[in-house]
Amino acid sequence: MAFSFPKIYPILDSSVIPQTGRAQFLRRLGGELAEAGVRLLEYRNKKGSEAELLSDAAILRAALPQTRAKLIFDDRADLVAKAGFDGVHVDTGDIAPAEARRMMGCDRIVGTFGGSEGLLPGILRLPVDYLSVGPVFPTTTKQTTRPPIGAAGVRKLRAEAGADAVLVGVGGVTLATAADVLAAGASMVAVSAAIFRAPNPAAEFRVWMAALR
Repeated sequence: MAFSFPKIYPILDSSVIPQTGRAQFLRRLGGELAEAGVRLLEYRNKKGSEAELLSDAAILRAALPQTRAKLIFDDRADLVAKAGFDGVHVDTGDIAPAEARRMMGCDRIVGTFGGSEGLLPGILRLPVDYLSVGPVFPTTTKQTTRPPIGAAGVRKLRAEAGADAVLVGVGGVTLATAADVLAAGASMVAVSAAIFRAPNPAAEFRVWMAALR
């Protein structure tokens, strides 16, 4: 699909969303992120019920309308249309990227894991819009047994992928390392804890935006 991917890809993990005052928290956070200029956001909730996922998604969609931001569901391709979201990210163990594309059609975003020490065989032939690569650095936000590849690993994967692939550097990226990851060949950096565990995530996002122009 035709979409200019931004340099910063925030991932909102449900672990930072409080159960008490959940709706108010998400409504305020979503509005502040919209005002801060977030154009692409992933919502990740591995353990919540379908009702919780759809409730959270409805609040985020209202706060971040399609004219301002693309919203991505982690894993749950079956909920994208119900939530009015703009795409899905599928990893190993989720539905296949080709099946996600069949469900999404050509107008929504599909992303998947592209590789770590090397690109996965045949990954460049899949009907996806972006490939996450990493972990670039050690991460506590997402469970993985893969060793960190560092900026040098990102550079190697960019050489394998060619100039046109959209690569997302994921895993442990901080403000101090983000510029190096982008310089190594990542199109975007995915950021979770470094933004959403900050006292003011929207203000932190603005700091990243200013630093990575």
